[in-house]
Amino acid sequence: SLHYAFRKKVTMASLQLAHKARATASANPSARLYRSIVKELPRVLTIYDIDMPLKDAKDNIRAKFQQYAHIKDDRVKGMLVEKGYMDLEETLLQHKQRGHLLRAFAGYIEPSGSSRKRLGKDPSIDEQFARSY
Repeated sequence: SLHYAFRKKVTMASLQLAHKARATASANPSARLYRSIVKELPRVLTIYDIDMPLKDAKDNIRAKFQQYAHIKDDRVKGMLVEKGYMDLEETLLQHKQRGHLLRAFAGYIEPSGSSRKRLGKDPSIDEQFARSY
């Protein structure tokens, strides 16, 4: 029926990963989030055309998790896990741009803004021309 088709379309547009994770109790929700991210990482790198070895991407994700390893408050941990699932969902639904993900992966930032136009030592005529645009 029409109602079923509409409901199916809505659920396909929204993965609701955070809601699903909240519904299933887990002893270690951050580990579950980490596994979910690593599982989707090859697809994300393909979707956003990021030319990065999978190992480097996993290392960057692991570093992000270790950055918050010192947090002891369960409410803050829960908030970070929820935010992680929301970020994963936004990424999979392609609500982010490629630059957002490149910025998230440390060391893979393409020059932009004024640094893009900065000339190196002894620039070629092509570099000088590109700088003017």
